[in-house]
Amino acid sequence: MAADPLASSPRMAALSHMHPVVKAFVCGSLSGTCSTLLFQPLDLVKTRLQAQQTGSRLGMSQLLVTVVRDENFWGLWRGVLPSFIRCIPGVGLYFSTLYFLKQHVLSEQELGPLESVLLGAGSRTVAGVCMLPFTVVKTRYESGKYRYSGVFQALGNIYRTEGTRGLFSGFAATLLRDAPFSGIYLMFYTQAKRFAQPYNIDPTFTPLLNFSCGVVAGILASVTTQPADVIKTHMQLTPKKYRWTGQTVRFIYQNHGLIGFFHGGVPRALRRTLMAAMAWTVYEQMMDKMGLKS
Repeated sequence: MAADPLASSPRMAALSHMHPVVKAFVCGSLSGTCSTLLFQPLDLVKTRLQAQQTGSRLGMSQLLVTVVRDENFWGLWRGVLPSFIRCIPGVGLYFSTLYFLKQHVLSEQELGPLESVLLGAGSRTVAGVCMLPFTVVKTRYESGKYRYSGVFQALGNIYRTEGTRGLFSGFAATLLRDAPFSGIYLMFYTQAKRFAQPYNIDPTFTPLLNFSCGVVAGILASVTTQPADVIKTHMQLTPKKYRWTGQTVRFIYQNHGLIGFFHGGVPRALRRTLMAAMAWTVYEQMMDKMGLKS
């Protein structure tokens, strides 16, 4: 009888009794923890770049130096707590939803380009809607314009002063950013891995292959969805000023031109690309150890 892949450690053995969808959630949450912690500074810099006023713009390297000088080195991790609260369950929810849909909708068939786009976008929509209030808090923490004493105090303050609308500010822009990103990412990721299959790469290099495919997919998906990220940031930082998405688009274009829709593109592309590549690599390795097909 083949050895149980989960019997190698007490922790993995404990996970063996979980439902597969729960296992996918746990694997996704752990992968989200690693990637969020490592790449939070890039997210903070991206938010600050997008929040800058016309005429006083700093470059990415200048802004990094300014944050370290004014807020010390650990200031680069401002907003990491709401990022954790958002990303750990959010990434877990994304992967578990994706796993559930693949098993019950596709019945374990291989993902084609269209199926990848639809499943990736659908899974991200579920996670994005559930975690949007924490996304709003995270964005405001990172901007440096709000001085909340804690995540849940911030949620309460936003609800009291802005109502439910404030907690879900940037809703449309967030979905227009996250759903296409995840759909496009999953399409390119699965196709890149399929392209590499005939080469019979040594299993030792599988994590490196997965990470490389993730980097390629992340760059393409990040560039495509960057304008929606800029719109989302503006709406979440000043919801009283921007009441709807079209108004925000007009303001950005009138004040910054087309280039305004790509402010913060470099740090976001770096963060989203590396974060997604690492999350998928860790997730697939953990799922493989549990004996499940990711």
